[in-house]
Amino acid sequence: EKRGIPVFPAHAVTGTRGRRRIRNAALHPLHGGRQRAVECDLLAVSALFAPNAALFAQSRGELRYDPAIGAFRPGRSRQNERSVGAANGTFELAAAVREGAEAGRAATDTAGAPSATHASGGGGPWAPARPHRRAFVDMHNDVTAADLRMAVAEGYRSVEHVKRYTTAGMGTDQGKTSGLNVFAAVAGATGRQPQTTTFRPPWKPVTFGAVAGQHVGPLFRPRRTTPIHRWHAERGAAFEPVGDWLRPRAYPRPGESVEEAVRRESLAARAGVAVLDASTLGKIDIRGSGARAFLDRVYANSWSKLAPGRCRYGLMLGEDGMVMDDGVTACIADDHFHMTTTTGGAARVLAWLEECRQTEWPELELFLTGVTEQWAVAALCGPRSGALAAELVDDLDPSALPFMTWRRCRIDGVPARVFRISFTGELSFELNVPASWGRWLWERVMEAGERFDVTPYGTDAMHLLRAEKGFIIVGQDTDGTVTPFDLRMERMVDLDKGDFIGRRSLFREDMKRPDRKQFVGLLTRDPEIVLAEGAHVITAATEPAPPVPTLGHVTSSYFSPNLGRSIALALVAGGGGRMGDRLYVARPGTSPAPVTVSETKFL
Repeated sequence: EKRGIPVFPAHAVTGTRGRRRIRNAALHPLHGGRQRAVECDLLAVSALFAPNAALFAQSRGELRYDPAIGAFRPGRSRQNERSVGAANGTFELAAAVREGAEAGRAATDTAGAPSATHASGGGGPWAPARPHRRAFVDMHNDVTAADLRMAVAEGYRSVEHVKRYTTAGMGTDQGKTSGLNVFAAVAGATGRQPQTTTFRPPWKPVTFGAVAGQHVGPLFRPRRTTPIHRWHAERGAAFEPVGDWLRPRAYPRPGESVEEAVRRESLAARAGVAVLDASTLGKIDIRGSGARAFLDRVYANSWSKLAPGRCRYGLMLGEDGMVMDDGVTACIADDHFHMTTTTGGAARVLAWLEECRQTEWPELELFLTGVTEQWAVAALCGPRSGALAAELVDDLDPSALPFMTWRRCRIDGVPARVFRISFTGELSFELNVPASWGRWLWERVMEAGERFDVTPYGTDAMHLLRAEKGFIIVGQDTDGTVTPFDLRMERMVDLDKGDFIGRRSLFREDMKRPDRKQFVGLLTRDPEIVLAEGAHVITAATEPAPPVPTLGHVTSSYFSPNLGRSIALALVAGGGGRMGDRLYVARPGTSPAPVTVSETKFL
């Protein structure tokens, strides 16, 4: 009114005019008087406040109509619950607070017994003021009061049946704007108290975009990040996707290329101390009296004698005998183990282990929990990593922590675990803290490591460092057709411990062929030539006409700044018996590169 907008209190809209669109609305005073017409092109209808009783109704509670508020409110409960405040139709703040306090006291007095309220509404049902005029009740589906009266005349008495007969409440709002009016109109036509339908989730609308349209732009394949991700981004890290994760590939300094950064980081890891964010490593918590037996059955090597405080590297095989994953598992207690998996294989391995637990050996007492996101990991690497670890970890003597052991510890009072394991073949200490302390730990490492000239390194350097020692990456140096024998890792298979997944398949006739591809190293005659990963290994110095017989392919290839030359890993037919042999690797557009077959441990 202050702004000059006409307001008509105590009036009701009793009709509209217009063809194809609204032109005006007819207003009638509720207490008598003349009708007036208001020109408009939009009519919005608002009811009184109504309780949001959806959750109550979804718990099978029965709603009752309260004419005092002109809406449905909670009635009889089917579960141990109490609805109070606005959810119960009490909209005034002080009354809602008072009602809540009373319900709380009653709940504690009865220890959760259901509170049921039975009340019957009074007053007369709603009916259109001008039954002979067209009165829209549901604006979404153009359902009128006449349509509802027709449904009742046809014999429908239940509001559920009337709703389906007229499509009232079946629009995109699912009855939120029309439901109460529909129920009241049906009550007026039947002469009964209003009834309501069953509430079903979701109460709040879900957009089509939320269901089907989220895979766009950077959300096409959302990337997971570690608790330390922002630190990496702030320092200009170059990222790469690894499985579902976004990991730092390298940390180029101003004016430095990624390749130059990788060389610098690799040299630091061998000569001083470097640190890797290893939080993405898959982690599975294994507990129960059947844990040891379970590990013996899912790994090719033995776990029955691994003592608490010790760690062991394991190879996991599929039923076909092929290497499926690998990682280090630590014994926390006789019935408690901490398994690590490859970054990209964590979810797949956990699903596989759960299937084995539930369908193959349900008799084992065993509990598997994915804890990849629970721990943040800073992996220290290099000759000076022990000194830095001693600076960080309360009461740690690095010499008292042998290789492949772990211990509980504290870092400035924060509970942690330190593992003396290595993926680089260098002296290493992996510091694990709860994920919420991840960035703090990393910054603590960088702060304490200043006097050691600590260098953060990324995945490119990590891959290079492990290749220098001949360590495999499952999924890169294996492709689902490689057994432990093909990797020349026979010692990882314990044939004396009994049965394990993949054992029988290891001794099929095809697995014993001497010409199977085996894991070997390759050294180029020209140390500056870096072979292309995936390139074919052949016997001819000049590439013959297609089809070219191939002995295998290069799986990993790098230039090693620590060795001053290129190195490569490959799967080569009968490779274990070819040590020192001269072979060739195909190169597009030029002659094949001569290589010498070597062991995989270059450093």
